[in-house]
Amino acid sequence: MTIMYEWRGDFDNASLDALHADGFGHPVDPADWRARLERHSLGWVCAREGGSLIGFVNWDGGAHAFLLDTVVAPRCQGRGVGAGLVATAADGARAAQCAWLHVDFEDHLRPFYVDACGFRETAAGLIAL
Repeated sequence: MTIMYEWRGDFDNASLDALHADGFGHPVDPADWRARLERHSLGWVCAREGGSLIGFVNWDGGAHAFLLDTVVAPRCQGRGVGAGLVATAADGARAAQCAWLHVDFEDHLRPFYVDACGFRETAAGLIAL
């Protein structure tokens, strides 16, 4: 099937809750994603296959945009869906005249973000809250 990427695509909260639970390996935790994204996000991308939501990424920021919540359904991982999500988000950030796109990731995700998506590593800081 063909994977479709939708800039600021429509979704329902239950589908995104289920995708996050499946992709991040935790129980479904209902959230009002629509209100959260409308209030805080500059853009997001939905990936669909056969009408089903199989991937999602969110970005926020200004001249320095950053990616959040990148998730692909486990059954669809390894097929380029995540890289397609990130590329579509980068296009949206570029169109919004952002100068940089940042992402934080755990070490095991380095091959995805650096090799598959083209990010280069930089020094960063972190405070646990």
